[in-house]
Order: sequence, then structure tokens, then C-alpha cells
Amino acid sequence: MNLEQLNRIATAMVQPGKGILAADESSSTIKKRFDAIGVESTPENRRDYRELLFRSTDAMRNYISGVILYDETIRQSAKDGTPLVKLIEQAGSIPGIKVDTGAKPLPFCPGETVTEGLDGLRERLKEYYGLGARFAKWRAVIDIGRDIPSYTCIKANAHALARYAALCQEADIVPIVEPEVLMDGDHDIDRCAVVTEWVLKEVYQELYYNRVVLEGTVLKPNMVIAGKKCAKQASVEEVAEKTIMVLKRCVPAAVPGIAFLSGGQSDEEATAHLNAMNRIGGFPWKMTFSYGRALQAAPQKAWSGKPENVSAAQAAFSHRAKMNGLATLGQWKPELEKRAA
Repeated sequence: MNLEQLNRIATAMVQPGKGILAADESSSTIKKRFDAIGVESTPENRRDYRELLFRSTDAMRNYISGVILYDETIRQSAKDGTPLVKLIEQAGSIPGIKVDTGAKPLPFCPGETVTEGLDGLRERLKEYYGLGARFAKWRAVIDIGRDIPSYTCIKANAHALARYAALCQEADIVPIVEPEVLMDGDHDIDRCAVVTEWVLKEVYQELYYNRVVLEGTVLKPNMVIAGKKCAKQASVEEVAEKTIMVLKRCVPAAVPGIAFLSGGQSDEEATAHLNAMNRIGGFPWKMTFSYGRALQAAPQKAWSGKPENVSAAQAAFSHRAKMNGLATLGQWKPELEKRAA
């Protein structure tokens, strides 16, 4: 393990002013996104769409530090034959790869899942490193509901995340550790805070037991937020304060940075919450974004599968990337959204 290299990459991934584009949608997920804009989900269309993102010079050079890819995408080449990984590197961004194989039902734990993908991971990581990946991602999913999450579910997912992270570091690949407490459901923000704290404490315990070096990792957590069906939604300030409170209780200062997932928040909500946290400040880690839908919904809609819409889609992507880049510095304002509109 080359710790100096891992730390350098992890630090570059969370540099102020930039964040991570999650373009690692599985084939089934991107099909849903394409269905919504009336585009057939073919390998060519998926490639064309991702190529337009990676060729968005303004966004990629100025506001995107890394890109999480799907297995299909890391092997694809642009229309002119340039590997998509090379486009990302040429823009000064770091290519990464999603390596889990998805959340599967957890035996004897109704309504709960465990993320799979450890079998053969050592060999896959070696191949992905050869294809240009310098970081990886593994997502654990924790749902809040009646009588859940169970300790069984939290423990199983934390252990799998730690095993994955150790294998990544062995392969000189930075692990993004992603324990996502879902915002589905009718729970309030305080219940989310309690569960998120429990999950993060277990995750860091398991990372320690599996000898993962924290300086070579990036955390990708949910924000502490009320469930979508909760009658009382918390203010932007409360989300920022409670998220920072939980992170300070759980995340060691050795971790270079935290790249939040958007988890079903609207584009502007995700930006406003990140901005509010960075305005509060006073924490030991860099706070940035690792958004998928919150960066891509606008460009997908603008593109709608038409070649003549590529520049409009790139402009929409650059705008969202810039807004979130400003949020990492605590410099975003709602007026900036209105001005662009």
C-alpha cells in the first residue's frame, strides 16, 4: 500500500471549490432516467450522454475533482475513439469506479438489505487500476422504519464496507466509504440523527478492525435530514447544524474529507445544505459533494437525446457544478440560481 499516493488522491478528491460527479448509475437506473426524457437506453446513447458531461470543459476543469464510473463506462471510448477515462484525465479530474454489486435482501431481517460484491473484488480492483481508476465506491443502504434498522443490518453493512475499503487500499485505490441512511419514510430529523450516528460509529469501528488507514479514505454519508414523508421538514440551518453535530461525534479528524450524497434532495436543496455547513465551518475535514441526480437532472432534461441540445446540456451541467463548487466554499446564494434562470 502506497499511503502517500492514497492520501494525495483522497485530498485532491475533496479540494475546496470542487466535488465528485457520480456517473455510476447501473443499467437499470439509467434506463429509468432515460425513460423519463424519452431516450432509449442503448450503450451508444449512454456513451453519448456521458461523453457530453466529460467534454463539458468549464465544469470538468473548474468544479469536478473526480468521476465515479460504472463498469460499462470505464471500458467505453468516445465517438472519436478516445477512451472516456482519458477525457476525464485530460480535464484534470480523477477517474473512479463503483465496485459493489448492489443491495440484496438480508436473511431474517425483513425490509433490510446488505450490499454484496466482495467475491472476486481483489482481482477486479487490479483490473480497474489498469483501466485508470484511482478511487472506488461501495454503497451500503440503511432504511429507517418501524423496528428498523436492526443491529444485524448495520453490523453486516459496516463490516462489508470495511472489507471493501481494505481491499481497495491494498490495490492502491482510495475507497469512498458510503453508508447511506435513506431519506424515504416519515421519520423526523432527530430520528435520522440517532440512526446516522449509530451507523457511522459502527462503520469507523469496523474500518479500525480491518486496518484501513483513514488518511487514504473519503466518507460519503447522507446529510441528517427528515424523511420525505415527514410532516415537519427541517430548515436549512437545522440540517446543517445537526449534520455537523453527528459528524463531529463520529468521524475522526484523520479523514481528509466528506463528500455528501444528495439522496433524493432537489438540486437546490442539496446545494443550500452543503453551503450552510461550509458557512458554519470549524470542522477538521473538507466538506464537498458527490452528487448524481442533483448534478445530472438538469443536463439530462436539456439534452433529451438530441445532438443539437448538447451545448445546452453542457451549460446546465456547468451551472449545477459551479453552484455546488461555490457551496464547498460557503459562497453560494439563492440569487445566483435566479440569475442563471
